[in-house]
Amino acid sequence: MRNLIRESSKMTYLSDFIYGGIDGSVTTFAIVAGVTGASLSSSIVIILGLANLIADGFSMAVGNYLSSKSKNEFIEKIRKSEELSVNEMPDEERDEIREIYKQKGFTGRKLEEAVQVITSNNEIWIDTMLKDEFGIIPEHKSPLKSAFMTFLAFNLIGFIPLLAYIFSIFSDILKSNAFFVSVVLTSIGLFLVGSVKGKLVEKSWFFSGFETLIIGGIAAILAFVIGFLLRNIV
Repeated sequence: MRNLIRESSKMTYLSDFIYGGIDGSVTTFAIVAGVTGASLSSSIVIILGLANLIADGFSMAVGNYLSSKSKNEFIEKIRKSEELSVNEMPDEERDEIREIYKQKGFTGRKLEEAVQVITSNNEIWIDTMLKDEFGIIPEHKSPLKSAFMTFLAFNLIGFIPLLAYIFSIFSDILKSNAFFVSVVLTSIGLFLVGSVKGKLVEKSWFFSGFETLIIGGIAAILAFVIGFLLRNIV
């Protein structure tokens, strides 16, 4: 069970990276589209885009850190309560395990063997109570690592929409086509990250990639339209 929990934590960090990357690319490209719709200069795109990467990425990472920390503290509180019950009221807790496995279909000798195996190890006993009584799957997840993965992905994937504008500083040809290149690169990035998300949750990689691309596209269109409508007030 411990190995399973550790594998689950690794997958959780991967999911932090994926969702951080999706959020980073969508919000940054929305800024690119909004500024382009308002007919502002490439320098404005770069400034606002980089500011969003740092500020919004940090905010998202902090939110993830606090959420993970609170979840860990809640699980630890329940674990200590169950540990106390196991030590002070072992017969009652053993009966709870028996009832849990009886509901799973165990009867007679097999039921008693299952109860004996589980209650012979306090760590497994408590983990079983957490999972079957409270619906909690313990995980060894570091809030700091989770926050770092979120911030890293937000900035790495979120930087893709800005690449064309950064390199347009050195190329007049790219400068006149920066938005188009940004659209292509961001679409590829969103589709790839969405595909990985699909694999993670065991869904169609193509559908998940396409879904993520469409969501990012809708956000960009809305930002572009708003920027276009408000272009004359700048």
